[in-house]
Amino acid sequence: MLEEKNDNLQEADGNLTTDSIESTQDDSTIAEMPSITETSKPEITEAEANDTPVSTEEEATETVAAIENQNQKALNSIDDSNAEESEDETLKERHEIPMQDYDTLSMEALVDELDALISTGKVMSIKEHVEEIKKAFLAKYNHFIEEKKEEYHTENPDATEDFQYHSPLKTKFDQVYSLFRDNRNTHFKSLQTNLKTNLENRLAIVEELKELINPQENIKDTLKHFNDLRERWKNAGPIPKDKYNHVWNNYHFHVENFYDYLHLDREARDLDFKHNLEQKQKIVSRVEELINEADVNKAFRELQDLHRIWKEDIGPVSRENRDIIWNQFSDLTKQMHDKREVLFEKLRGTELENLEKKKAIIADIEVLATVKVNAHSQWLQQIEKVEALRTAFFSAGKVPSDVNEETWAAFKTAVRNFNSFKNSFYKEIKKEQNENLAKKNALVAKAQELQESTDFAVTTPIMKRIQDEWKQIGHVPRKYSDKIWKEFKEACNHYFDKLKEHKDEDSAEEIAAFDNKKLYLDTLRAYQLTGDHKTDLDAIKLHIETWKNFGKVPFPRRHIEGKFNKILDALFDKLSLSKKDTDMIRFANRMDSLSENNDSRKLENEKIFIMRKIEEVRNEINQLENNIQFFTNTRNAKKENSIVLEVRKNIAIHKESLDTWKEKLKQLRNLKQE
Repeated sequence: MLEEKNDNLQEADGNLTTDSIESTQDDSTIAEMPSITETSKPEITEAEANDTPVSTEEEATETVAAIENQNQKALNSIDDSNAEESEDETLKERHEIPMQDYDTLSMEALVDELDALISTGKVMSIKEHVEEIKKAFLAKYNHFIEEKKEEYHTENPDATEDFQYHSPLKTKFDQVYSLFRDNRNTHFKSLQTNLKTNLENRLAIVEELKELINPQENIKDTLKHFNDLRERWKNAGPIPKDKYNHVWNNYHFHVENFYDYLHLDREARDLDFKHNLEQKQKIVSRVEELINEADVNKAFRELQDLHRIWKEDIGPVSRENRDIIWNQFSDLTKQMHDKREVLFEKLRGTELENLEKKKAIIADIEVLATVKVNAHSQWLQQIEKVEALRTAFFSAGKVPSDVNEETWAAFKTAVRNFNSFKNSFYKEIKKEQNENLAKKNALVAKAQELQESTDFAVTTPIMKRIQDEWKQIGHVPRKYSDKIWKEFKEACNHYFDKLKEHKDEDSAEEIAAFDNKKLYLDTLRAYQLTGDHKTDLDAIKLHIETWKNFGKVPFPRRHIEGKFNKILDALFDKLSLSKKDTDMIRFANRMDSLSENNDSRKLENEKIFIMRKIEEVRNEINQLENNIQFFTNTRNAKKENSIVLEVRKNIAIHKESLDTWKEKLKQLRNLKQE
């Protein structure tokens, strides 16, 4: 039997150099004869020899060997593909499914594409597509998980448990791919059993072919047996691809032996040779047409089918035509192979362009990993830029396979460096947010402590201040934000709802107070002073006290307080009180009114105003005293003139005013402490 190292299509066509062997030759001689000889070397004419530089025999041999090697490379490419598709005919359908650039698809799109392929395609025809999808999906998913893991450790630097992330998309991918794997295993199991059986049948047919060369048998019976074997061979089914060329070459070798070494009907044999030659010439003509086909891949697939027909369906031709027809077919195959290589080179050029694009994208990400920004809004812009670059990277298309892993690793490193750079900023933000969380927790505790308070006069300003402080505190970690805000809002709402209920209860009393004060104004307008200073002053103070005892009035009706103060001012003007006493009584009455109405803002403004007036009066006194000192140091200091006397008088007036302002400040402070 032939050795596998001698397998090739040309030899299967019977490129033999041995002379015809007489039918008297026995079987052992036939079994021992060489199965395949070297391919015929192209001859060099004398004219060609004169036009070319003189070379040594060794150089000429090397040149011929190089040409043969190139031809054989083209033939091997087709033989390997045919052997694979012969083993499993469903592989032929893979050419009908366009191979996409799966690296450019999102993970969601990859899962959808995988699901669609498995639902409609045969398991082996989609195998290469499924593996490309798997490679693209896992690369993107692993990169995604690395980023999520890094984010987790950034947000939880003290975490002791292992990082876990559940992705429904990954679960769906695993389920769909598992279905493909199960289908593939079932297919392989069934296929392997059939391949083994078919191989045994074909080997048995080859052995029977050997036995046909027997000069003792009737030629007619032998020919019938030969045709039966050819029919059985045709229907024997696929065999393992690693045995394909070896078994086919053995079969064809013994078929040619049957034609060449037995004394059959020469006329029938020549007709068969002629028919086979015509079929092979048709194939050669078709290949000549395919050379000009625009779709090189389509043409090459048809060439592959033509090689299969040449090898499997068409028998041998006469010895004198074998080399000629085979060399024509081989040369055309080489031309087609060269066209395909040009296409591959063009694709290689596109892949190199894609590589440059991806390198530029990686460089841009590396630059962004060094640009320091100090605000969340600015980081959002940086993140958006990186996301756009990521999308551009995945959309850039394939790169040469020999640098694919290297390019992908560089991309992942660039993105990882950017994320680390970004996370260092957010670690500081996280620290600040945790501090803000502690502050807000303290405010929540304070609000919950005060939410049941009924001392509204004291508690309300505190609750308002707490709310203002809350607004001044920055963000807290997102996972606590909603919870802590809900707790704080509920405590505040609970208190202010109680305050509203309390105010609703007080509103009836305030209306009654307004009605009483309105009636009392009529009484006060009719009041006449007696002329006795003490009696009238005591009466006015009693009116003030009575007015206070009526209580607060509704806020929209507070104008009644102004009417009361006007009547008091008129009465004070009629009294022979000092300006200071009158001013202090009026001031005390006005401050009491503000206090009763809880008008803390006006009370605070009044305090600030008084403190400024005290400062202004002190400055005036200091200035006047400095002026007196100037006059005292002159030659006529012992004799004070009218100017000096006037200055001293002004100093006394300002000191009296200062005492009044100080007294007002004292009253106001005592009022706020009550």
